[in-house]
Amino acid sequence: MLEALREAEKALSIDEVPIGAVIVKDGMIIGRGHNMTETTKDPTAHAEMLAIREAAQKLGGWRLLGCQMYVTTEPCSMCAGALVLARIQTIFIGTLDPKAGACGSLMNILQDERLNHNVQIETGIMQQQCEKIMKSFFQKLRKKKSEENTR
Repeated sequence: MLEALREAEKALSIDEVPIGAVIVKDGMIIGRGHNMTETTKDPTAHAEMLAIREAAQKLGGWRLLGCQMYVTTEPCSMCAGALVLARIQTIFIGTLDPKAGACGSLMNILQDERLNHNVQIETGIMQQQCEKIMKSFFQKLRKKKSEENTR
């Protein structure tokens, strides 16, 4: 999770929502990503999607069998769907997202029995650190918007 937090810090440094993800296979990081939606003007450039793309490229295929993802914040429905399609084995989540989380908060796409693959979920990994980076980002953003509105 420490590496995922480092990715989140990269996002923070370019004013992106600070979410980071890494994919591990056999103890080695094979994919990493941090949010890039604003930078690339691409709504699919979430940390999880970028990490999946890199891992698939390194493995030479879209099935990421035996892989684990570490992500600082609970994935949205788009990313959760991609995790199922990629056949990720286990996801380790830092903090939940009660507004948009699709791995147990709003819904649980990863463990929907109607789908052909389910992903194991573990939450609360380095939760305080993962919450802190998100909360400080959004506090700063609200303050900035408030200051702009008072001008």
